[in-house]
Amino acid sequence: METSCGAIQVDEYLQTTVPGVYAAGDCTNQPEFVYVAAAGGSRAAFNMTGGKAALDLSAMPGVMFTDPQVATVGLTEAEAINRDLSIDTRTLNLENVPRALVNFETNGFIKMVAEKGSGRLLGVQAVTGEAGELIQTAVMALRARMTVQEIGNELFPYLTTVEGLKLCAQAFTKDVKQLSCCAG
Repeated sequence: METSCGAIQVDEYLQTTVPGVYAAGDCTNQPEFVYVAAAGGSRAAFNMTGGKAALDLSAMPGVMFTDPQVATVGLTEAEAINRDLSIDTRTLNLENVPRALVNFETNGFIKMVAEKGSGRLLGVQAVTGEAGELIQTAVMALRARMTVQEIGNELFPYLTTVEGLKLCAQAFTKDVKQLSCCAG
C-alpha cells in the first residue's frame, strides 16, 4: 500500500494500491471528516463484496463548529484564480440577512464564487452562526450545477439563515439593500 504523508492512498472506490484491499477513514488520503469516513466505510464494505460504489468528493462540505461557524464547499476565490478560471464573486454581509438581524448576529458573511459569463456556481463560503446548516443547500446547488441566477430565483423560507444564499445570489444582478423582505 502506497502512502503519502503517512496516509493510505485510495481511489474513488476506496481501493488501495493493493488490488482487493480497501480502506476508509482517517488512515486514508481523504478529508478527515466523520461524514467522509462513514460514507467511505459503507462504500468500501460494499466494494469489497463485489460492488462498485464511488465516493464523489467533488462537492464536499467543510464545517468548523466555532462561534460563529465557518463553512465552505467548492472553490474559494483564490482556488478559482489559481486554476485560471474567469470568475465573478459576491460577498453578502449578514446585516442584509433578515434572520441575522432578528438574532442580533450580524457579524459574518456569505460569499459566492461563480463562473463569469455562465454564472455557474463554483463555491460558497460562509461565516455565520448557522453556516453548518446553510452549506448543505450550497452543496446541492453545486451538485445540480446551478447558476447564481437560478439560485436567486428559487423559493427560500423567509426568516431563515439559508435565505442568505438567495440574497447573495441575487447580489450578482441586484442591489439587495433595495429589496423588501421576501422580494424575488
